[in-house]
Amino acid sequence: MKTIYFAGGCFWGVEKYFSLVRGVVSTEVGYANGTIDNPKYEDLKLGRDDASETVEIIYDEQVVSLEKLLELLLRVIDPYSINKQGEDEGVQYRTGVYFVNKEDESIIKKCFKEHLKNNYAIEVLPLKKFFSAEEYHQDYLNKNPSGYCHINMAKLLDNEKK
Repeated sequence: MKTIYFAGGCFWGVEKYFSLVRGVVSTEVGYANGTIDNPKYEDLKLGRDDASETVEIIYDEQVVSLEKLLELLLRVIDPYSINKQGEDEGVQYRTGVYFVNKEDESIIKKCFKEHLKNNYAIEVLPLKKFFSAEEYHQDYLNKNPSGYCHINMAKLLDNEKK
């Protein structure tokens, strides 16, 4: 199993979308690469921390590649938008790909070079820290099917779903 971390605006939709992908074993929402330890949602809302809303994705690389996961991310975010996705705006809604395996950095950068113009706003950084979000944020859209989501789930094709 491998792990990658995606920030794509509000983490509710990003988590739901990737939880449906064939080869993704588990997802968890949390806060990545902020300045304080164990931040809470209120810390981000009130500007006390600059962590990004992020989804930890554990996947089986024998079933789905990192390149494919990156392609799926690019389908549902605006890679040129700074600190804004959908109706959500603020530093916590920035886009990012945070890696734990150094060899993933070159894969990410190569993929973005092939699919994006140079001025994309997606952070590509090593994961420095990740703290799980509060329980009510976990699987939020499964618990609240009518909850707000900027991610278009229909962009996930049938042959890409579990």
